[in-house]
Amino acid sequence: MSQGETKAGHFHAVRFYEDDASLCRIVSGFIAEGLAVRQPALVIATAAHNACILDNLRASGIDVATLQQTNELLMLDARDMLNLFVDDGLPDPARFRDVATAALRRVGGGRRTTIRAYGEMVDLLWKDGRSAASIKLELLWNNLAGTHDFSLLCGYAMGNFYKDVTVQDVCRHHTHLVSDNGTTSAVTH
Repeated sequence: MSQGETKAGHFHAVRFYEDDASLCRIVSGFIAEGLAVRQPALVIATAAHNACILDNLRASGIDVATLQQTNELLMLDARDMLNLFVDDGLPDPARFRDVATAALRRVGGGRRTTIRAYGEMVDLLWKDGRSAASIKLELLWNNLAGTHDFSLLCGYAMGNFYKDVTVQDVCRHHTHLVSDNGTTSAVTH
């Protein structure tokens, strides 16, 4: 997946997925593409997805053990991260900024470069029936992009779109949509 940049340089893509294998393939491709150009990676996913992404990266010949030792690849648990900044079902903006900034600074040993980030905290909120919290978290990531250099890919399970918010509502907070084959297209607002 080739990462396109917006006019402001912010890349915030979304992948709606139907099965875990396709999600892990897309995410590992996004991360591998960044690692190939020396962009460190931050992955905030469920334990099962973290394991699948690591397996895919290993299968493509990437030395994940070395990358993890040097913090060029940082894998974090999405539920644990949410527990650090969600109160009463909603993300606390100041705590989110502190938690996300600390994670971004850990990646790559703090060197100044664009970071490839994948997150599914929004999907967990969605699965918990907290679509408003999920959208608020998307907005907080967009605000953080004003002060930090990262390219963000979010994953949403398609089975979760049955409540009051639609795919278009989610797309409104992203710059790009990722297809099943990994290509990106700009989201028109």
